[in-house]
Amino acid sequence: MKNTKIKSKGEEIISAANSARWDLGTDFHDSIIESIYKDASRISNKTVKQKGEKEAYSFDLKIDKVVTSKLLGFPLMFLLLAVVFWLTVAGANYPSGLLASLLIDTVHPLLKDFAAYINMPWWLDGVLIDGAYLALAWVIAVMLPPMAIFFPIFTLLEDLGYLPRVAFNMDNLFRKAGAHGKQALTMSMGFGCNAAGVVAARVIDSPRERLIAIITNNFSLCNGRWPTQILIASIFIGGMVPAGVAGIVSAGAVVAVALLGIFFSLVVSWGLSKSVLKGEASSFSLELPPYRPPRIWQTLYTSLIDRTLIVLWRAIVFAAPAGILIWLVSNIHIGDLSIAEHFIEWSNPFSLIFGLNGVILLAYIIAIPANEIVIPTILMLTVLTTKLTGLGAGSGVMFELDSISDTANILHAGGWTLLTAVNLMLFSLLHNPCSTTIYTIYKETNSTKWTLVSTFLPVVLGFIVTFFTTQIWLLFH
Repeated sequence: MKNTKIKSKGEEIISAANSARWDLGTDFHDSIIESIYKDASRISNKTVKQKGEKEAYSFDLKIDKVVTSKLLGFPLMFLLLAVVFWLTVAGANYPSGLLASLLIDTVHPLLKDFAAYINMPWWLDGVLIDGAYLALAWVIAVMLPPMAIFFPIFTLLEDLGYLPRVAFNMDNLFRKAGAHGKQALTMSMGFGCNAAGVVAARVIDSPRERLIAIITNNFSLCNGRWPTQILIASIFIGGMVPAGVAGIVSAGAVVAVALLGIFFSLVVSWGLSKSVLKGEASSFSLELPPYRPPRIWQTLYTSLIDRTLIVLWRAIVFAAPAGILIWLVSNIHIGDLSIAEHFIEWSNPFSLIFGLNGVILLAYIIAIPANEIVIPTILMLTVLTTKLTGLGAGSGVMFELDSISDTANILHAGGWTLLTAVNLMLFSLLHNPCSTTIYTIYKETNSTKWTLVSTFLPVVLGFIVTFFTTQIWLLFH
């Protein structure tokens, strides 16, 4: 009896559905079928070529035949990346100089005069003005202009539809490394800022592959490390060749380090996917969107507000304590030497094993909040330990020089050689992320373990690489 009722109820539902269908009329059903055939015909006309017909590809497909081809895809991608880097570095020089002139050459002396006028204690003056303020000033002057150029360009490429083509080109490499093709996008974003690259890993659906992208993003040279690479390459590598080709050789060395970062990203991704993050690369359907004109206002808002200012604010928050620490370790004395000098003397024998020195190690420890203050810190600590006179504004006061030759003289006085320079460039690529990136990794992973792995894995790799570089150098010298 119960089964009969269920059957009867089911027949009523089917009957009602059929009635509803016929109530809508056959035109409705036919129109759906017709629209499907129209879409199929449109796609076929754009993509299928009948025998004897001319190419039916659209303008987008003609471009894609070039930018995603096996022959030209990678050269065009690297050429475009080089142009973006050149625009970022060259375009940032002037505004960075203006900001440095305003914040460091003008505002800093005014603050010092005001502190003297109100009889501020010397130590408080040093901590707040020479320490915290100068660190903030350096970070803003060096970090803001490149980000304000790089992120809008990157967003424009995203808007135009080119970035999915980058993922398409790199997909095979990352799949062989056990990672996701979209990691190419996060890696590209990391060249502007590693913290932004970590956030960009959200586009990867697989938790395992997203984690690999986050851990390896630090191998992309962020804009905070470009000034270090360019300065050291110009002094030590460009100085080895005739002046006419010094610029090209120096630029080539920096690009080589950036490409080495991509290589390490692939190698470490492969190692992680075969060990602690074992698994096969997931397949994904990558839709190549049509090329379209950029949306200028949305691009500016996304790049300047959502990326540049948020990342800059995080860097500023971490930079102030770093500036205070730099001043304190340079001015608190134990016996005849400051804490900084004690650490440098103690760490020099260890550092020389890796072709570095104690100044470099201390600079990277106390400059964790921002890579932008590494060179000013190195110069200040070198002057402090070598007792050079007439340079800088005192212990704990970071500075840079406009003259590359004067900067070279300071570094040579500190015992720097070509080996030191090469290993610094390598260590600048392979060292811990800045504190802004570390904090972002923790926020994205909600894991202390993976944050620590992301922080210390590059450092260990950096010491391994510089150790072998040093042994090879000693073998031939």
